[in-house]
Amino acid sequence: MKKLQIWKALLVFLLILLPAAVMAQISGPIVSVGDLEKNLTNPKVVVLDVRKVEEYKAGHIPSAVNAAYGSWAIKKGDLLNELPPIDDLAEIIGSAGINKDSMVVIIGKTDKVPDQFDMTRVAWTLKYLGVPNVAILSGGQNQWVKENKPLSQDMVKAKAKSFKPSITDKLFVNKAYVMDNLGKAKIIDTRGPAFYEGKEKLAFVPKSGRIKGAVNLPVGALYTPEGLYKDKATLTALAQKAAGSDPAKEIILYCDTGKTCTSWALILTDMLGYKNVKIYDGSTMEWLADPAAPSEP
Repeated sequence: MKKLQIWKALLVFLLILLPAAVMAQISGPIVSVGDLEKNLTNPKVVVLDVRKVEEYKAGHIPSAVNAAYGSWAIKKGDLLNELPPIDDLAEIIGSAGINKDSMVVIIGKTDKVPDQFDMTRVAWTLKYLGVPNVAILSGGQNQWVKENKPLSQDMVKAKAKSFKPSITDKLFVNKAYVMDNLGKAKIIDTRGPAFYEGKEKLAFVPKSGRIKGAVNLPVGALYTPEGLYKDKATLTALAQKAAGSDPAKEIILYCDTGKTCTSWALILTDMLGYKNVKIYDGSTMEWLADPAAPSEP
């Protein structure tokens, strides 16, 4: 009888522990398909699909809510991928059922190289507004489908919540801030080497070149040939080569529009432990349009 009581007590303990064990499998910034599948019914997890609504309707991860990328980053003047008004973002976050205690896993597509950075830009924006627990699905929706996981065409209506932003100061910085910190902060250009070296440029960027003194850490180095994130040891070595090993050093990342550079920002901050990482939102679109902004080559 005593042995039976012990076994019953052990069973109860395991049943109590199991939800916590499942929940512990979800942590930022990168989540695998397998770990996400185990947590689809986890009440703490909000699966946020940022693809266009027609793509979402055609088939999405069960339980995922939809808030398309276009509502998270807008055009301001000539600049692309800028922050919308804070009140608008707060409404989007609340209507998706997200609060500050949520674990948000962001889903996007990876059909083309720029597509995969929708996820990281939204993740960085959530952190900026005071949602610290964010992650993205490695390989996005494409990897979910590749692994033959279930899809749903049901429109998921989240239970809306009142969301009050608490801005995490300096996750996004402007041109004046970068100008003031040249020679002090570590400035990192996350574009491909040919763009960093001034050999190529995108049509909407005013001229070729880079911010004076910037070092190169390309976003392409983050991924395996299959489009999944590389392991932590590999990413650590890449990051330390460009950013150094001091976790307190101020780091300002940029790209062409302030979108792709968020991928390294998320890794540096949430995986590798750098404490002072910022995004220059205007990036080369803004910097290289200003003759007074120091650039090279």
